[in-house]
This record gives sequence, C-alpha cells and structure tokens, in this order.
Amino acid sequence: MQLVFASNNKNKIREIQQLLPSNIQILSLEDIGCFEDIPETADTIEGNAILKANYVTEKYGYDCFADDTGLEVEALQGAPGVYSARYAGEQKKDDDNMNKLLEALLDQTNRKAHFKTVIALNLNKKQQLFTGIAKGEITLEKAGSQGFGYDPIFKPEGLSCTFAQIPLEEKATMSHRGKATKLLLEFLNSSL
Repeated sequence: MQLVFASNNKNKIREIQQLLPSNIQILSLEDIGCFEDIPETADTIEGNAILKANYVTEKYGYDCFADDTGLEVEALQGAPGVYSARYAGEQKKDDDNMNKLLEALLDQTNRKAHFKTVIALNLNKKQQLFTGIAKGEITLEKAGSQGFGYDPIFKPEGLSCTFAQIPLEEKATMSHRGKATKLLLEFLNSSL
C-alpha cells in the first residue's frame, strides 16, 4: 500500500516510516511532484492537518495523511501553538524559535507544556483524525543534538532529559507524533 505523507520534512518522514510496517510505503510530496508550499492558514492544529491532507487528495488524487504539530505552553496561554514553526518569524528557524520561547519564559516558574500532533488521514474517500499529546516542561536551556524543532528544550514527563537527548527510536515510543502515528497504524491495520 502506498500513502502520501503531505510533507517534505525529511526528519518527520524518517520518523514516521520507522513506525510503519514494511507493507506501507510512504511517498513524500516531492515523490508525487508537489513542490508548492501547501497553505497552512487554519487557526488550529487540526485545521492545518485537514487543509494539507485535502490539498493533496483534491489536487493530486492520492490517499494521503498530513500532520500538524504545535507546542502549547501553559504560562503563555497555549502559545506558540499553531504558530510553533514560525514563532520567531517566517524564516522558520528552530534556534530562533527556541530562543524566543526561552526568553518569553525567563521569569516564569510554571514551565508546563505539551506537544500536540494531529494526523488527518484521507483514505477511500473518508477522513479520520488521530491526536497524540506528550506532556512535559520547557527546560531553562537547550540540551541534546537529536531530534528537531523544540526537542532540545522539551523535557517529557517521566524523563530527566530532553527529547533531543534520547535516540529517535526511544522518542518515537513516547512522543506526540509517535502516539498519533500509533493510532493511525491501528486504524490502517484494522481497515486493510
């Protein structure tokens, strides 16, 4: 079975492909000849996942899934949320985003946060949504070189280190994306 993952983020594609059984092959946007930026204009994480999945299905005709992820920080009333990738500007630089967040939390004692991933699956003309949440807190400084995005400043519940300090395989078992993908896989396995 081939499914398009509406992403060109090689880190995300690799992370998700590792979680899928070998009989499901992931195609990237590049693989199907989609080189345009898919608009992410919704004001929710769910909305952006749906926009991306629908864009690929409507324009290219493929069954597909798309995800959107946000980091929601309690002390910042859920920010950066849907704007996580461009929190520090349209250049979408991880370091700039992390620096801005650490600065915003400088005087905060409440550093609780959670990552939220929503996957929208368009399969056989039906749409399903799968949500994964990883609770934790924002650290005082960056640590680790694994992962991407906010991983170096996010310490998940139950760990004494950041997502960026653990191997990708271990992160996948407890991450927001891992949890949402597990639900997606359970659904795909029961539908095949």
